[in-house]
Amino acid sequence: MQFPIQDLNSLIPILGLLITAFIIVVVEALTKKTSAISYWLAIVGIIVSMILTIDIFYNSKVSFFDMFRLSAYGNYFSLLFMGSALLTILLSKDYLIKFGAHYGEYYAIILFATVGMILMATAADLIVLFLGVELMSICLYILAGFMRKNLKSNEAALKYFLLGAFITGFLLYGIALLYGATNTTNISKIIEYFTTNSTLPTTFWIGVGFVLVGLAFKIASVPFHMWVPDVYEGAPTTISAFMSTGAKAAAFSAIILIFPENLLGDYKIKLILAILASASMIIGNILAISQSNIKRMLAYSSIAHAGYMLIGLASANQSGKNGILFYLSAYILMNIGAFGILSIFEKDEEKYLTFSDYNGLSIKHPFQSLLMAIFMFSLTGIPPFAGFFGKYYIFVAAINSNLTWLAILGVLMSVISAYYYLRLVVIMYFKDTETTISTEINAVNNSVIIFSAIGLFVFGIFPSLLMQIIERVF
Repeated sequence: MQFPIQDLNSLIPILGLLITAFIIVVVEALTKKTSAISYWLAIVGIIVSMILTIDIFYNSKVSFFDMFRLSAYGNYFSLLFMGSALLTILLSKDYLIKFGAHYGEYYAIILFATVGMILMATAADLIVLFLGVELMSICLYILAGFMRKNLKSNEAALKYFLLGAFITGFLLYGIALLYGATNTTNISKIIEYFTTNSTLPTTFWIGVGFVLVGLAFKIASVPFHMWVPDVYEGAPTTISAFMSTGAKAAAFSAIILIFPENLLGDYKIKLILAILASASMIIGNILAISQSNIKRMLAYSSIAHAGYMLIGLASANQSGKNGILFYLSAYILMNIGAFGILSIFEKDEEKYLTFSDYNGLSIKHPFQSLLMAIFMFSLTGIPPFAGFFGKYYIFVAAINSNLTWLAILGVLMSVISAYYYLRLVVIMYFKDTETTISTEINAVNNSVIIFSAIGLFVFGIFPSLLMQIIERVF
């Protein structure tokens, strides 16, 4: 069996990131104090990879012995992952310098994690999917504990690693059972097996269940959510942003890829997804109300948002999938922006991360307060921001799939979420006590959060700009 050199062009979204990451590793190994160089190398590498991916956006090809699939679907998610990584890196430099942890390997690890995410979205075989999950996960374990002198960061990494390793067993065993039932790990052939066989062995359904458990952990769905608050709180704030956006999008890309509409439409799977969605929305939103730490609040809200997106999966129709892609695109901008503002203000010993620290923030920092308010409005689902249309598309998909009760529950939970999101807005604008927050804000950090806010506004006013592209990726 010869190596298919002609297939290398299908790896363009990955090769640029891999080459950049390896260059950073070599530079860091050979020279000292090269963190700034690594920072710029990572930025250039991601931008070049994004341009090359856009150039082949609508290309379609199955390569490397039916293991890898180049498609508009995979390229769309690749751009989302690279965009999330780029915004995270831009926010990270000053944050790491502030905490004395500006090491060049940070940027290489983010690039490797992004490669793992892309593998998940472009896999044509469950083995490649598993490799992508593990590459992403191992990198995130390291990044969660990157503040090596911070006990909470170490605790976050350890909790994430132990629970992640445990869930990996479910995912791998599920893949093994699917192979045993279908005699293949090729995703297309497994789907064909499900479609053409009227009676399916019990091992097939157990395998499907275990794979779903493994990916549900990655999207932070109830009851596989217990790691999220502690990990998001303990991890560096910029990495919390990356985990809540890129990693969640990667897991959803894998679920959509390996669970076709006819499998999702099976009443057993549909019921399980509806239960997961309901539990995630209810528990995520209710527990977020009681939080005093904003990072923990955003962590619980991340669980709730996983529930909203699971409604799109439970709908088992094309509009549900389109809604999930739109929602993920908006969610990346919302969470990167919100965590980005927190990373700008955060100080040693976890200062300026509680609601009370933001009392009267609009007096000292009116611009950042306005941007944070935009992110909170969008997370709530208030027009004219993209978060509103993300929920709208998903709820409409549920109604079209005769899951009106689930859409109503989603609307009710969105109303409840308004309490803790708008609570932060009220504190910033209507509390007389002036905040003690004082920080220097540079142009790069400002640019990232401004870009995120503008994106939410543009896609909220003109959602069709994004939806027209999404409708063409399937």
